[in-house]
Amino acid sequence: MHTTTSPDPGAGRRPQVVGLDLSLTATGIAYRDGTTGTVKTKTRDGDRRLLQIEEAVQIALGGELALALGPGPDLVVLEDLPTHAKAAGIVGMVHGAVRTLLCRLDIPYAVITPATLKAFATGRGNGDKAAMAIAAYKRGGVEFTDDNQCDAWWLRAAGLEHLGVPMVELPAAQRARLERVGWPEVGPWRR
Repeated sequence: MHTTTSPDPGAGRRPQVVGLDLSLTATGIAYRDGTTGTVKTKTRDGDRRLLQIEEAVQIALGGELALALGPGPDLVVLEDLPTHAKAAGIVGMVHGAVRTLLCRLDIPYAVITPATLKAFATGRGNGDKAAMAIAAYKRGGVEFTDDNQCDAWWLRAAGLEHLGVPMVELPAAQRARLERVGWPEVGPWRR
């Protein structure tokens, strides 16, 4: 009897990672191809903004609204909720909508605290937005139109670093900051 096995779906390809800096007013997205964008919403649209963000994220994921993009990403990396900010409740609504979508599409995701992301990007957990942008330019040669895109880009970089295919070269101490993240198991790139 002759049997064949299916090839490893991840063999010979780079893992697909999306970074999301979620916000009700301006969500930053780092797409699988490395490009970035911002979904800006209008306050007058109220909670309907959640639908606009969900649709944009679904397109980034390759969900039912964007089947032409092919299968969904292997991993999505989200910036965690602010812990002591008034905006935590508002951003929490966005997280709920996006996490529900990720669960529905069975796409694994990780959540990184802002301090861990800053330390990964800049070497300092209290680095500001300018330091993150300078680090992205220095390490990756990229510039952004806003800090939401920059954060999303670094979230994607963290996911790719975790999966063993770094986007940028960073000192070991900065890479080690990602050990604090609760990473899900991800396809053939499990670590």
